[in-house]
Amino acid sequence: MTKRSASPHGTRRPEWAGRNYVLLTAATIVTSLGANGALIATTWAVFEAGGDAGDVGLVAMARFLPLVLFLLIGGAVADRIPRHRVMVAANTVNFVSQAVFAALVLSGTAELWQMMVLTGLCGAGQAFFNPAAEGMLMSSVTGEQASRAFAFYRMAMHGAGIGGAALGGALVAFVGAGWVLAIDAAAFAVAGALRAFLDVSGIPERKPGGGLLADLREGWQEFTGRPWLWSIVAQFSVVVALIGAVESVYGPLVARDELGGARPWGIALAGYGVGTVAGAILMTRWKPRRLLLVGTLGVFPIALPSAALAVPLPAVGLTAVMFVSGVAMEIFGVSWMTTMHQEIPEEKLSRVSAYDWFGSTALLPLSTALAGPAETAFGRTESLWGAAALMTLVTALVLLVPDVRNMTRRPHGLPAARGNGDGKGDGGTRGGGAKGGGGGTDVDGGGALGAPVAAAGGPVGAGGPVAAAAEAVAVAPPPEVSAEAVATASAPEVSAEAVAAAPAPDVSADTEGAVRRNG
Repeated sequence: MTKRSASPHGTRRPEWAGRNYVLLTAATIVTSLGANGALIATTWAVFEAGGDAGDVGLVAMARFLPLVLFLLIGGAVADRIPRHRVMVAANTVNFVSQAVFAALVLSGTAELWQMMVLTGLCGAGQAFFNPAAEGMLMSSVTGEQASRAFAFYRMAMHGAGIGGAALGGALVAFVGAGWVLAIDAAAFAVAGALRAFLDVSGIPERKPGGGLLADLREGWQEFTGRPWLWSIVAQFSVVVALIGAVESVYGPLVARDELGGARPWGIALAGYGVGTVAGAILMTRWKPRRLLLVGTLGVFPIALPSAALAVPLPAVGLTAVMFVSGVAMEIFGVSWMTTMHQEIPEEKLSRVSAYDWFGSTALLPLSTALAGPAETAFGRTESLWGAAALMTLVTALVLLVPDVRNMTRRPHGLPAARGNGDGKGDGGTRGGGAKGGGGGTDVDGGGALGAPVAAAGGPVGAGGPVAAAAEAVAVAPPPEVSAEAVATASAPEVSAEAVAAAPAPDVSADTEGAVRRNG
């Protein structure tokens, strides 16, 4: 475990808030403020350069493809060398890319290919950052209060995301996209400086393995040897894909045609953001014994926004539904992260996280690409009801897995079973001691649908890639809206990639954690 410095005399910092935890949380707040505004700014920069919806989609894909290509390698690298070095390096890449991007936009010389290259660098940085961030956050917390620490982390991340999206939207309207991108670059620099001070002396040094491929095989064995793990990642590969289609394609269209424009949709997305904060607050107090059963039951309400858009409900009703889904996602995200913290060996966390991220986001580009053809073939209302039904079905199927129903929170001090590739534990402990499940969790930038798809250096949804992926799908308003509308319709986890019906997961350069599942 990471060594934690004692709090200075007279301070009232909670026992679980060690030095590394405080640094990680502070860095995530900084990058959440910058990254959520930058997502809106990126979309508007494309429009200001004369681009259209198709160009926005190209920029989004330029960010997403490197993420997919390098995620597994990033996880293996993060388990081979000190994770904080990987995180700082990723933050540096994102600082440079965003600073160049800002300079090009401010000078009025930004071209489409340049924006694609620079956002591609952000995606590559995210691929290395996310697994390292998740492993580092989980290593920074121990004891009975681990889940409370994770829940507080998620609450801080989502709160900063709400503020960052609102501020970013306003700044895009009043000072322009270039300055918002410059602020995001500065946020990466500050976050990287904070992470450079992380103390890894208490984390056992990893022995050299048989090479990168051997590390990837070992991570795959760890992943496939745990039925609860691969079954939930498979579930969220469908859930995240459907959320992406619903919230980034159908949602803005319903708002435009039925609800009066971008403002009601922006308010509804803000309702989701407030719900995630409320859910995180709830999980600081609630410690369900059956972690994955409670978490999976919390996924069922995530299908409600799709049903609400199919009706469609008026703006007030839609906002209420989005709030409930935000609370539910945090219940899952914290439960998921607590389980990962409790069950996965510390030295394999980043590799397992990489497989989680990869599986959870793999279908997202396909689903968003097929959303339009599905509407043409079946109708918008039918497609929305179908999405709600399919999310409900795959969630119900996961409950058939015994490990999902029976996984329980272990009291602090009991050893965590170490996976050996055959799904059986060997009775060992992680990092020299078991990580007791706390009362809720979240990752520094997105884990399994708990954040954050967050981009390198930013808030990956604490809770794992699954949670992060889902959260990252909260989208910016449709491209037809004006800059003024963007300022009012911005919402947490606003993904520039999600705009224009060709979105990608929230892959902001510093999302520490991704769509809704690494909260």
